[in-house]
Amino acid sequence: MKSYAKLVGIGAIALFLGGLTARGQVNGVLKSEADRVAVVAKVSPTVVAIFARGGQGGGTGVLISDDGYALTNFHVVQGSGPLMQCGLPDGILYDAVLVGLDKVGDVALIKIYPKKEGQKFPFATLGNSDTVREGDWSLAMGNPFLLATDFQPTVTFGMISGVHRYQYPAGTLLEYPDCIQIDTSINPGNSGGPLFNMKGELIGINGRGSFDKRGRINSGVGYAISINQIKNFLGHLYAGLDSDHASLGAFVQSESENIGRMRVTRILEECDAARRGLDIDDELVSFGGRFLGSVNQYKNILGVHPRGWRVPLEYRRESARKEILVRLMGVQAKELIDPTSKDKPDAPPPPPPQPGKPPVKLQPKGPPSPLAKYYQPKPGFANAYFNGIERDRLMSAFHKHGDFKTVAGNWTIDGEVAFKKARTGSPVRIDIGEERSMDGKNSEPVVRMKVGEFPYVLYPLKPNQDAALLKIPETSGGLLLAMFLYQRMLTQGDKGFAGEFSHGGYEPLYPPAADGKAHPLKELRVDCEVINSRIGPFLAKWFFDKSDKKLLGFETRLTENEDPCEVYFSDYRAVDGRQLPHKMQVIFGDSHYGTFTWRGYNLAAAK
Repeated sequence: MKSYAKLVGIGAIALFLGGLTARGQVNGVLKSEADRVAVVAKVSPTVVAIFARGGQGGGTGVLISDDGYALTNFHVVQGSGPLMQCGLPDGILYDAVLVGLDKVGDVALIKIYPKKEGQKFPFATLGNSDTVREGDWSLAMGNPFLLATDFQPTVTFGMISGVHRYQYPAGTLLEYPDCIQIDTSINPGNSGGPLFNMKGELIGINGRGSFDKRGRINSGVGYAISINQIKNFLGHLYAGLDSDHASLGAFVQSESENIGRMRVTRILEECDAARRGLDIDDELVSFGGRFLGSVNQYKNILGVHPRGWRVPLEYRRESARKEILVRLMGVQAKELIDPTSKDKPDAPPPPPPQPGKPPVKLQPKGPPSPLAKYYQPKPGFANAYFNGIERDRLMSAFHKHGDFKTVAGNWTIDGEVAFKKARTGSPVRIDIGEERSMDGKNSEPVVRMKVGEFPYVLYPLKPNQDAALLKIPETSGGLLLAMFLYQRMLTQGDKGFAGEFSHGGYEPLYPPAADGKAHPLKELRVDCEVINSRIGPFLAKWFFDKSDKKLLGFETRLTENEDPCEVYFSDYRAVDGRQLPHKMQVIFGDSHYGTFTWRGYNLAAAK
């Protein structure tokens, strides 16, 4: 009898505990559902329905700032045109304008203008797509089949199916490197819309999908452009550029079918990688700080970088490993194609979802867009108007470190220079200014440098000069020319560069270590804003610290495909109320020309 009672008691306890477990599971499901609903409610106001003026076409975007900047696909704005209209979940149709383009990566930045001055927009927080893993849950939102005629986005919920996928381009455009594969349903009209994680962070922009052959219906395989790739191009997009992706200038293959050691099989003589020492049969070990073990990994890493960036590359030759800093070429300028490669696709990929036609006409065609004044087409730019805004903002912040316009006369800089192989420093003086030409009628710029008792002189604007004279002193790559451009930048700004003076987006800089020792390149990286300038044949790129806008360095060259004279500044101190560097390092190619320690500046006013 006691045994029976004991069994009954155990059974009752088991039923009670089972009830608690079931109740806990139900509560867990309800909490997960509530959390998901809350995230959807939080991010829905950031989702944009994009239409051409008058209601033609359609696609999706997502706001990323409270002043109206929004991301979408290139192929969406290609359908809508540079002046579009955007519906937000507040039920209002706003005017918008194209800002920047990344045609290769299928990304565009637009700006939505408020109805009332000072109005702020809700916006999505940018996440970190490198933390996304297979099996994570995700939310896609947008305007599939243009169902969101009231501008309320459709939301779908699904799983991350794969990360670090590579989708081949159609020609050179619409390449999806390092992208996120999802089974979260996206369909035509979702193009350009956001992919969120379950924290409500933006981790990707939906762009292309695999569709059933019998109709434009999602088959469970979609692809989103990773937000970390887009971050690399955001500076270019804000600056109104028509940006380009990177090419190494070398063809790389694995030893086995797609996987194994990655070896260089072809290389362009004029590419920077070749000038830095990379050669045929070298094995690539890492690129951009990421290990290389397959063709897929190589294409993914290369494809997320903009043209012109310098990226660390590590390679092995026999048993020796070496790290170099390579300047990346562009995709659209020149391609290396090996017709025997097994890595190329058998056929071009299907095009991404194209904007469809809305079921209702949102607005009849009428007067031109009120934002037409904010659109300035120009070769090399998506919208030059926004480049001017970014350029002026940067230069205004830079000028807070000192006004040099009032000291545009002759400059004298005194100090000491230590050459790499010299055990002791030498006194050095640089004079930058103007002097009367030989006919006595005009003035012409001149730069003089004296190292010890050895003099150099350059008349930078003298016509028909031998290019070798413009690169003195020997092995510096053109330090005297660089100092002429430096003074011109500080004293004249954009007015000193008639050929070009434009914002170049964001770019990493790798200044030499202050202690003069070798360091891993990733430890030297500083993110900068860039100004590109040109006067006559002289090209210069200026690097400003992204945080405080100090000028950290610049490089100058005569042609695109040659090593520049690189000048790096540090140890800034106040001189008559202006911040000026007291240490300057000059590098040309793989050689350190010299380290200059400046002790005195004499800056004269213009006569």
